[in-house]
Amino acid sequence: MSVTTTVAELRTLLDSGRPPVLLDVRWALGDPHGRDHYAEGHIPGAVYVDLDRELAAPPGPEEGRHPLPDLADLQAAARRWGVDGDRPVVVYDDLGNTAAARAWWLLRYAGLAEVTLLDGALSAWLAAGQPLESGLPADPVPGNVVLRAGGLPVTDADGAAELAASGLLLDARAAERYRGEVEPVDPRAGHIPGAVSAPTGENLAADGTFLPAAVLRKRFEERGAADAGWIGVYCGSGVTAAHEIAALEIAGFTAALFPGSWSAWSADPARPAAKGGRP
Repeated sequence: MSVTTTVAELRTLLDSGRPPVLLDVRWALGDPHGRDHYAEGHIPGAVYVDLDRELAAPPGPEEGRHPLPDLADLQAAARRWGVDGDRPVVVYDDLGNTAAARAWWLLRYAGLAEVTLLDGALSAWLAAGQPLESGLPADPVPGNVVLRAGGLPVTDADGAAELAASGLLLDARAAERYRGEVEPVDPRAGHIPGAVSAPTGENLAADGTFLPAAVLRKRFEERGAADAGWIGVYCGSGVTAAHEIAALEIAGFTAALFPGSWSAWSADPARPAAKGGRP
């Protein structure tokens, strides 16, 4: 099952008799203006998706900053986007798909098989000389998709602790956050004891496309993936960890998402925090 779609493949799909539903997930930590960025210019036909409101439930200390949305709410949102059960979905953002991967993961988790990330995201589309449209278009024709949870594995804080001790738990945040040198948003600095640092940004080439499968596989094998019975991933709040799971899938590995991630773990004073560059 493919994780990505190239610009050339997307162009062909858009011109076909079965065009995909195209989702634009503009989001970045500390930037609440995703809809404005979308309105300034997006791939023609793309539907804006609000990560904070449509791809997450309300935040809380126990569930973290981006809890998984209720399945009924996600299904209602997907239908608003025009998602049907028999049409492919292609997702992109303007940050190397580090935000769009949240939509990719959620829809795959909810049972959709034909969901891919536009490799290289919006930058690749522009680099290929493809056009943008501006403004806020009319809502698409509602879809009829039926979602069912369980398509991808998840774990909770106890499961993450067990993975760190007896499997492989990857920390997808920037290395300085893993080491506990900075913590811009969550209650405490550091990482889950036993977790291995694997920053999401290192999954990408300089042009924002995913590294080749063989390169990604070597990257994760060097962190113990080949010998792990089970792999889990977390980040700050379960967003960029989804990107790491996509990279792991390209490399041939399956991994569980810890949705609460560090935002939930660090909010619990009973959970220990490690600092430094070692697990």
